[in-house]
Amino acid sequence: MQSSNAESPDRRKQKVILSGLVLIVTLALAGGIWVVRNNGGQPTVFIATPTPFIPRDLAPEAVTNPPFPSLTYGIHTFLWWNETTRTYDLDMVRLMNFTHVKQRFSWEDVQPAPDTWEFERADDVVAEVAHRHLNVVARLDGPPDWALAPASNDPTAPPIDVDAWATYCGVLADRYKGRIAGYQIWNEPNLSREWGSRPPNAVGYVRLLQPCAQAIREADPDAVIISAGLAPTGTGLPDAIPDMDYLRQMYDAGAAPWFDVLGLNAPGYDAAPTMSPDMAAEVYGHRWMCFRHVEDLRGIMVAKGDAAKQVALLEVGWTLDPREDSPYHWHAVEDEQQQAEYLVGAYRYAAEHWRPWLGLMVTIYMSDIEWTEDDEEYWWAVNTPGYPPTFRQAYFELANMEKIMGDMLIPARDPGDPDATTVDPIQPREDGE
Repeated sequence: MQSSNAESPDRRKQKVILSGLVLIVTLALAGGIWVVRNNGGQPTVFIATPTPFIPRDLAPEAVTNPPFPSLTYGIHTFLWWNETTRTYDLDMVRLMNFTHVKQRFSWEDVQPAPDTWEFERADDVVAEVAHRHLNVVARLDGPPDWALAPASNDPTAPPIDVDAWATYCGVLADRYKGRIAGYQIWNEPNLSREWGSRPPNAVGYVRLLQPCAQAIREADPDAVIISAGLAPTGTGLPDAIPDMDYLRQMYDAGAAPWFDVLGLNAPGYDAAPTMSPDMAAEVYGHRWMCFRHVEDLRGIMVAKGDAAKQVALLEVGWTLDPREDSPYHWHAVEDEQQQAEYLVGAYRYAAEHWRPWLGLMVTIYMSDIEWTEDDEEYWWAVNTPGYPPTFRQAYFELANMEKIMGDMLIPARDPGDPDATTVDPIQPREDGE
């Protein structure tokens, strides 16, 4: 998509207003206005209406050297193609008091041919994120056609040229050493559609993970390696492998040394974020159809002796999809208010029950300006595409909710308090204004 070559007076005025709000938020944080600690140095946490919790051994005491503060607030962004929306989106992320953005660094966009490297957009994204005092987590996947592997009789063969893949991972990490907060290595490899339309295979994923992790660590020893987000599913081969089975197979294949943080995807379906996997099994017939299915996977980590690592939730969301012919309509929530309540509730639940083993938690999405109502991602996002976009209720409630970041608390902003710095709905402009 082509970016605009000129900036309108309305846009300049809007940027000034947004910059002022960002400055207020930044100064408040820097001055400690929203940082509340008790005498013991621990955060004072204000969480209304504690939710039911069934104790289980998720080994929080095992996490003693976490790579991410617990919690780390992130959102999935689309910053690659349009520099104008990139700037606007990052300003809006800052106003949310989120600290991390997850951005896809598609291999085919950076290395479209074996001897061709195109870093301009990647450079711009990394620089702009840093300029906004945010942190970027890079999702690495999207192989170019030239790097696809030929069909193989070996079911464990990755769908790509792993030597070329390792080169890509290493070159990227060397170029952005110390400037990328974490690398997500692939996405949802337990689904055939994400595994080169081949039957997924956990051994094959480890064969893809290891050379990439080695190359990144050689180039940037302090880089954080996050394994691919696994998709919750009850579908079996040849189309998919359920995430619990796949995770056990990853460990059995020797994955543990090659990631620092376990990546999981945690859509909530149409269940409230407090619903337990046991209750989901009773109501829906499947444990994986709820946000707290994450606890099942954490339990596998503990059982496999890997409890000292954190988990990153790389995709968290509830869809509004109203299209009756959509494969996602069956688990759509009722309306924007319910979507907002469930997203805020998920962060609150994680803060109350999953610290410190949960580190990064990423909401999907800050929308891509190219999306239309025909795109399923459109219905998950906290805003709708356009320039400027229209924000859904989830954006405002995520922005104004309390946030716990390691040993720091940012209390909730009260929109009714005239002295509070809150994020209010942006009213649409009328023609001529």
